[in-house]
Amino acid sequence: MNPAYLVVETRRLFRSPRFLIFVVAFPVIMFLLQATVFTDKSAADHVAVAGVLMVNMMTFGTFAAATTNGARLAIERAGGWQRQLRLTPLSGAGYLGGKALSGMLAGLPALILVPAIAAFSQGVHLDPAGWLRVFLGIFLGTLPLVLLGLLLGQSGTPESMQPISMIVTLGVGFLGGLWIPLEGMPSWMHDVAQLMPTYWVLGLVRPVVANQLLVSLPTAIGVLGAWTLVLGIVVVRRYRKDSARV
Repeated sequence: MNPAYLVVETRRLFRSPRFLIFVVAFPVIMFLLQATVFTDKSAADHVAVAGVLMVNMMTFGTFAAATTNGARLAIERAGGWQRQLRLTPLSGAGYLGGKALSGMLAGLPALILVPAIAAFSQGVHLDPAGWLRVFLGIFLGTLPLVLLGLLLGQSGTPESMQPISMIVTLGVGFLGGLWIPLEGMPSWMHDVAQLMPTYWVLGLVRPVVANQLLVSLPTAIGVLGAWTLVLGIVVVRRYRKDSARV
């Protein structure tokens, strides 16, 4: 992977207005709104509820970063940027790897800002090991979401990517437990939630903030690994198909 290419990709994402709105501002605003509406600071379970809302919005922020990254890919495909890159020493693996890693790095603002605000405004406090597990769990667990964003970018056009990414981000987030408390879901909806990758990302970190085990850690890692493998294969095959047209 070319470090210079990775830096360029990450900077381009950070300068995008869509990125600033949906990845930086939106998760923070939604966390503060939900914490105000759904919790009472005098309640005994306030910190636990605020912690759940925190990891939900951290995950949403990284998912929004992933689809924003995919939207950039659609623009590059339409503008012939991919064809130009294929004429350079940058390999296909380096290109896709750089795209995936930049999509993961783009989620860092949500991974930093949301917990900082949760700690200062809502009193969410974890030990160092807990903070580390939350950060790394969501950062690494959203790799399949990044690959899903790349797949959307490979399949859509610049004009269609905005509505597609919004529908996918909000739809998968809604069904996967980012907007509705999993405990409040009817049984059929809880079954549907388990088909969404966001459910398993929450499974990695939810016990840290709520002492509730959604699924075992090995199971969550295994399911997310399967999502990553399948989506990775599809993304690579789609890239090779596009390359064969040049």
